[in-house]
Amino acid sequence: MKQPTPGPTDGAPDATTGKTTSTSLKAWLQTLRVYLEPASLRMLSLGFSAGLPLALVFGTFFFWLREAGIDRTTIGYLSWVGMAYTFKWVWSPLVDRMPIPLLTRALGRRRSWLVVSQLVIAGGLVGMAFNNPQLALAPAVWCAIAVAFGSATQDIALDAFRIESADSEHQAALSATYLAGYRLAMIWSGAGALVIAARSEVPNAALYQHSAWQVAYLVMAASMLPGLLTVLFSKEPVHRVLPASRNAVEWLRGALVEPFADFLTRYGKHAVLILALIAIYRISDVVLGIMAYPFFVDLGFTKEEVAAVSKIYGVIMTLVGAFAGGVLALRMGVMRVLMLGAALSAASNLLYAWLSSRGHDLSALVFVISVDNLAGGIATSAFIAYMSSLTNVNYSATQYALFSSMMLLLPKFLAGYSGLFVDNFGYNSFFIATALLGLPVLLLVWLASRVKIA
Repeated sequence: MKQPTPGPTDGAPDATTGKTTSTSLKAWLQTLRVYLEPASLRMLSLGFSAGLPLALVFGTFFFWLREAGIDRTTIGYLSWVGMAYTFKWVWSPLVDRMPIPLLTRALGRRRSWLVVSQLVIAGGLVGMAFNNPQLALAPAVWCAIAVAFGSATQDIALDAFRIESADSEHQAALSATYLAGYRLAMIWSGAGALVIAARSEVPNAALYQHSAWQVAYLVMAASMLPGLLTVLFSKEPVHRVLPASRNAVEWLRGALVEPFADFLTRYGKHAVLILALIAIYRISDVVLGIMAYPFFVDLGFTKEEVAAVSKIYGVIMTLVGAFAGGVLALRMGVMRVLMLGAALSAASNLLYAWLSSRGHDLSALVFVISVDNLAGGIATSAFIAYMSSLTNVNYSATQYALFSSMMLLLPKFLAGYSGLFVDNFGYNSFFIATALLGLPVLLLVWLASRVKIA
C-alpha cells in the first residue's frame, strides 16, 4: 500500500542537508539552551561588572571633558589612562597566585581578588564624582587611573574565573553571555550616565554643570553592587592546587616564567603570528572609539540624543551581535567568525566618515551606531572565545592577561594621538584611516586559521 508523503512536521528530510526539519530545530534549541545555564547567567552579571568602568574612564568621561571645554588633543592623550589594561600582565601573576590576607581564606583566590578590585572601582568613581575637571583636571585623572587599575585587576581575576568555570566546549557560550553583560554595562555607563547627567541639570543654567555629572558618577559607583553580590553568592571555581614555593626565585619561575614558557612551547614558531593577531585584531575599533563621543559633541548631538540611540538601537544590535557570534562560533567554528568580525569592524568605521558629512542627522546616527555595535558584538564574542582557547588552564589568569594586554597595547598607544590627528586632518580622514588599519587583520586571521590550536 502506498505510504502518505510526510509533511514538514513529520520529520521530512531537508533536500539540501539530508537532516529532518524537526531534528535540526531541536539541535538549534539545544544549542541555545546553554545560555540559561547557571554559569552563563553568572557571566552575564559579572560581565556587567567588568564592562561598567570602561566607558566611565573613556567615552562618557571624554564627553564630560569635551563639554567642560577640554581640547581634543588633551582628550586623546588622556586615553593613555587605559594603558593600565595593557600592562595588567605585569601584576597578573600576583592575582593568579598571591592570597589576600583573611579574605582569600574566606572567599577563595578568585573571588577575593574580584571583591577587592570591585571596591577599588567603586571608590575611584566616587572620587571622580567629587572632582571638577574644569577647575582642576589632575585629581579627576588620578581617580580615573584608580578606576582603570581596579578594572584591569578585576579583568584578570574574572577571566580566570570564567575559564575555570566551564570546559572548552562551553567557553563560546560563556564568552557570549559575558560580552552581553559587558555591553549592557557599557550602554548603561555610556547612555545611562548621559541621561542621568542630562536629567540632573538645572534648566536655563550654564551649558556645563558639574553637579549633574556628579550625580551620574555616584549612580555609576552604586551600579557595581550587582557584580559584588554575584561574587559573594557564587562558588569558587575548581582550579589547580599549587605547590608551595620554597623561595622567591621558585615562586617567580612558577608564577611568571612558566606560563609564558608554556605558551611558547605549545605554539613554537606560530606564537609570534598568534600574538601579532591578538595585538591588532581590535585596532580599528579602539583607535576610533576615543574620538567617538567628542565627535558626537562637535556634531551638535545632545547627551539625551546620544543616550537614546545607544540605549535602544545600540543595545539591541550589540546583543544580536554577541549572541550571533557565540552561536555561529559553536556551529561554524571560531576562526570563520573571527574573519567575519574583522571584516565587519573595519567596514563599519567608514560609516562614521559618512556621518561626518551628514552633520546633525539623528537617523544617520541610529544607522551608524546600530551597524557598528552589531559588528563589534560578533567580532568580540569570537575573539574572546579564540583567546580563551589558547590558554592552558593551569596558567589561565596569567596567560589570558597577556593576551588581553597585547590586544590593547598598540591600539591604545596609537589612540593617544587620535585627537592630534583630528585637529590636523579632520574627522573624515581620521575615520577612513581607522578603517584601513583593519586590512592587515584579515591577512593575519587567514594565516592564524592554518595554525592548529593545542
